[in-house]
Amino acid sequence: MTAELNSATSALTVFDFDPQTRVVFGSGVLSRLGELASELGDRALLVTDKGLKNAGHENRAIEFLIASGVTPTVFDDVHPNPTTEDVDRCLAVAKAANVNLIIGLGGGSSMDCAKGANFLLTNGGRMEDYWGVGKAKQPMLPMIAVPTTSGTGSEAQSFALIAHAETHMKMACGDKKAACRIALLDPEVTVTMPVSVTAVTGIDAISHAVETYVTSKRNTVSQLFSRRAWSLLATSFPRVLEDPSDLEARGGMLVGAHFAGTAIENSMLGATHALANPLSAHFGLTHGVAIGVMLPHVVRFNAAVVGDLYGDLASDAGLCESGDSSASEHLARYLASTVRDWGLPTSLKECHVREDLIPTMAEEAAKQWTGTFNPRPVDVASLKELYECALNSETAN
Repeated sequence: MTAELNSATSALTVFDFDPQTRVVFGSGVLSRLGELASELGDRALLVTDKGLKNAGHENRAIEFLIASGVTPTVFDDVHPNPTTEDVDRCLAVAKAANVNLIIGLGGGSSMDCAKGANFLLTNGGRMEDYWGVGKAKQPMLPMIAVPTTSGTGSEAQSFALIAHAETHMKMACGDKKAACRIALLDPEVTVTMPVSVTAVTGIDAISHAVETYVTSKRNTVSQLFSRRAWSLLATSFPRVLEDPSDLEARGGMLVGAHFAGTAIENSMLGATHALANPLSAHFGLTHGVAIGVMLPHVVRFNAAVVGDLYGDLASDAGLCESGDSSASEHLARYLASTVRDWGLPTSLKECHVREDLIPTMAEEAAKQWTGTFNPRPVDVASLKELYECALNSETAN
């Protein structure tokens, strides 16, 4: 027994875990929004998008808030991959209403826009001023996040990802003061997602579990969340594809995405996300599509240094036996087939990416912060090679 305990404790790594978000999970818990909001403020800015309004979720949220004595002001014009312009428009609405609470209802775009407006409302300046970590000097308003997709895990993170309006390159603006006070996880609100949105957000969540498990910044806590997220997502994603109304599977996806987001907060991401951002900036690729194409190639690239860790994930998913020397390849093929099963492209050629822009994108990817946490160091040359590997369909499987 002593030997087993020594073995377990020897694997522990240094960590600093500071959970700041209360998590409320369960079917129908959106009905508690007003009750929970009233504990934090009485004038709420509800940040969402037109799709959520059309699905009826915006009106339900408003009704719950009013019933609990909270006055809602709505900004429902968030665009996918929100830019600094989205944040500025949201900020103007928040200022006019003198809000003391912010609620992000939607996918990562709504939550990121809400966080971005919080930065500027409480600390002034421009989003560019907060690019990086810990640059907000003043306290920020309390925020509640209600994710309606199972993808970004933004509700578990203190970062706002905001694209520059002109270059469309994403800026990661992080500060512990931006962390949500409450995350409300209701699988019922995810059922209305179109299949295409379920697919791209689910792939994104899976990539978060895979990348956070192996980053150079990984630690005991982050890997705990990464591996549990992976198990939930790998189990639930195929079930949702078969039956989109499966609430249990939807719940597994939602909690899995949240756990993966918690892992990001503690270990960051890797080269897949560094490679994805230029693809979105130049070709307008949905983030999850870009991630789905690049992830299998990054797994193969990293296998030389973290193949044993990929083996954990492959074994957990039943792809191979523990200790299989080909585990990384099994995992890469599984990820590519998952993308393909959802009808998404598995090569950059299918995405109409121009080969002549690969050198430019490789230089841009090399400047992305997430790439610095990849377990195998990357540079312009290696990132260029990864783009080239992903270009043709015959190398994407």
